[in-house]
Amino acid sequence: MITVVGTGTGAPLPPDAEAAVARAGLVVGARRHLAAARLPAGAEQVVLGPLAPALDTVERYVAKAEENQKEGAEDAEGGRVVVLASGDPGFFGIVRALAERFGPERLDVRPGVSSVATAFARLGLPWDDAVVVSAHGRDLRTAAHVCRSHPKVAVLTGPGSGPAELGAALTHRSGARVLVVASALGDPARERVERVTPAEAAARDWGTAVSVVLCLDESRVLAPVRTVAGPAAGPDRWALDESEFAHRDSMISKFEVRALALARLGPRLGDLVWDVGAGSGSVAVECARFGAAVTAIEKTRDGCDRIRANAGAHGVDVRVVHGAAPTVLSDLEDPDAVFIGGGGRELPAIVTVCARRARRAVVVAMAALDRVPAARDALDAAGFACDGVLLQSSRLAPLPGNVTRLAATNPVFLLWGVRPPARTEGVPQ
Repeated sequence: MITVVGTGTGAPLPPDAEAAVARAGLVVGARRHLAAARLPAGAEQVVLGPLAPALDTVERYVAKAEENQKEGAEDAEGGRVVVLASGDPGFFGIVRALAERFGPERLDVRPGVSSVATAFARLGLPWDDAVVVSAHGRDLRTAAHVCRSHPKVAVLTGPGSGPAELGAALTHRSGARVLVVASALGDPARERVERVTPAEAAARDWGTAVSVVLCLDESRVLAPVRTVAGPAAGPDRWALDESEFAHRDSMISKFEVRALALARLGPRLGDLVWDVGAGSGSVAVECARFGAAVTAIEKTRDGCDRIRANAGAHGVDVRVVHGAAPTVLSDLEDPDAVFIGGGGRELPAIVTVCARRARRAVVVAMAALDRVPAARDALDAAGFACDGVLLQSSRLAPLPGNVTRLAATNPVFLLWGVRPPARTEGVPQ
C-alpha cells in the first residue's frame, strides 16, 4: 500500500498521517515536505524532482513489501511507502501518476485542503463556479485563454508560468481582470494575498513561494446558484437569429452560415479564435459563448463599436482589434482557429497568413465565387485538408391571407481547411 498524504496549506499532519509516516520505509516528497515531517530513523528519503526516478524507487519498495507479505516476514512493515504532497494530491497532483503506475487499489489517499480552496476562502468567495487550469509544466497559452474568456479562474503556476508570465500574456488582451497572487498560503509568517493588474504582475519578480493565482472579473465573481460545478455549460442554442445582433444594412453572417462555420471551427474553452473582417462580430460572439477566447479584427471604427456592443449584450468577452488584415494580424498571438468573413481583394493574402498561423482550422465565407480558387489554393499550400459547400437556403416568409412563401437568401460559399493530425502532434490542447 502507498499512503499519499496531502499536507494542506501549512497545517500539521493529522495523527493518522503521522502514524503512517512513522512506519514508512520510504518517504517521498518535496524538500519542504520532508523537512517539515517527523521522519523515522533509517527511512529512505526521495526528494521529488523528475518523477520517473522517484516512481522507480517506489516500485522497488512496493515489490519488496508484497514479497515480504507473501513470505510472512517480520519486517514486512519496512516496505511501506508514504508520499507527501501539497494540498489535495488528487487535484492536479501526484495521485494520477501513482494510480496509472501502480493502480488505484494500491493507494491510500489522505487529502488536505487545496491551495485553490484556501485562496478563495481568503477572499470570502465561493469557487464552485470557478475554472481551475494548471500551467505547471504545461503551455501557459491555455491558461491565458481561459482567463480571457471566463470571469473566475484559478491558475496553478510553475517555473516559467508564474504571475509575471501570466500577467504579460493578459496585458492589453483581456478586459477588466485583476490577478490575485496568493503566496505561502498557510504560513503565518510569510503568507501574502495581493491584488494586482496584469501589467503590475508582469513587472515583478514573484519568487518561488506562489501557491496559486486567481484571475477575476470582479464585477462577475458572484454568479447565480449553480447545480454543476466548474465553467458554465455551453450555450443552449447557437446560430442565433440576425435580429439578436446589432448590424448595419444586413451586413452580418446569416445564421445558416454561422451554424456550419461553428461546426467547423469547433470553439472551446482554452482555444483562441480569430474573427477576421468581423463586421457585427456575430461569429466572434458565438465562439465566445462556447468558452473560447476571441479576437475580432475589424477595419471600421463603427464596426468595432458594434462588436463591443454585441459582446456586452450577450455577456461575453471579445477583444476587438481595429485595423486592416493581413497587416494588423502580425501583432496577434497565433490562433487555434480562424473565421474569415471579409477581405475583398486582399482575401488570398489574408487566407495565406491565417493558414500559416492557425493551429487547427480556417473557415472562409465568400459571396463571390471568383475568390474561391485563390482561397482554396492558399489553404492547400499551407498543408490543410480542404472542403467546402455552397449554402443556399429559403426561409419561411409570411404572405397576406395568412399563407407562407419561401424567401431565398443570398448563396454563400463556405470553404474550410483542417490541419492534418500529424501537423498538430505534441501541441498542447
